[in-house]
Amino acid sequence: MYFILNKLFSNFNNKKELFLIRTFSKTSSLNLIKTKHSWHLVDPSPWPLIASLGAFTLTSGGVLYMHNFLNGGNLLLTGFFILLYVMFTWWRDIIREATFEDQHSFSVQRGLRLGMILFIVSEVMFFFAFFWAFFHSSLSPVFNIGGVWPPTAIAVIPTSGIPLTNTFFLLSSGATVTWAHHSIIVRAKKQSIISLILTLILAFLFTFLQGVEYFEAPFSISDSVYGSCFFMTTGFHGFHVFIGTCFLFVSLLRIVINHFTSTHHFGFEAAAWYWHFVDVVWLFLFLAVYWWGGSV
Repeated sequence: MYFILNKLFSNFNNKKELFLIRTFSKTSSLNLIKTKHSWHLVDPSPWPLIASLGAFTLTSGGVLYMHNFLNGGNLLLTGFFILLYVMFTWWRDIIREATFEDQHSFSVQRGLRLGMILFIVSEVMFFFAFFWAFFHSSLSPVFNIGGVWPPTAIAVIPTSGIPLTNTFFLLSSGATVTWAHHSIIVRAKKQSIISLILTLILAFLFTFLQGVEYFEAPFSISDSVYGSCFFMTTGFHGFHVFIGTCFLFVSLLRIVINHFTSTHHFGFEAAAWYWHFVDVVWLFLFLAVYWWGGSV
């Protein structure tokens, strides 16, 4: 803009008028690129498109594999690894924008917190469906399963064994992750690392004992509606524990390399919220499925 006007009016004899034109052109050009808000306008990214293609490949491959189509399993694995790659690169970009480019202002962090809250609410609805199925089947058992709950010929898992131990581990991990959060706020890096390592150990113990329980379970997922509800609910909860463990492990690495500050640590905060959500779901699951559902 400035160079075009300078060329057009280069023959002006009035130097004062030429100076005003040049000043106006410079000011108007700067106003066009200057932002007056605190939001982060993200750069164009290929990851949403690639993620959608990966999800389509994953679901298509899964359907083909379940119907014994040739190379359905290969298509399923291809979509799975595409999604893993997109997850790594997309979150890498977000970490770079937040940590090194300082794009995540307090307004942006407020929006991210709202997004995480809505995500957890959607997860609540997800587990609500499984609890609905469980209580619908247990409060009014049909004649196909003997008209009683637990169904006839189903030997339930004792509540005082692995389930109670896992409850202790998971509730303890909720305490240690809270310890880590407060350590970050008061800038106690060593304590935050120690507490997060303890959290990961407890998470690993929970997952290991859950696997042992599955192998030793006296029933399978195909044993009436009880087996279906039990393995679907506890299995998806175990999957969420695994995702939360990965979430916390990445947060531990970021603490070690000084990515977080006392006022800028939403990555860890989101992981802690997610972990507390997993804790609460397990409490309801333990009381409903193991304690009440196994003794009705």
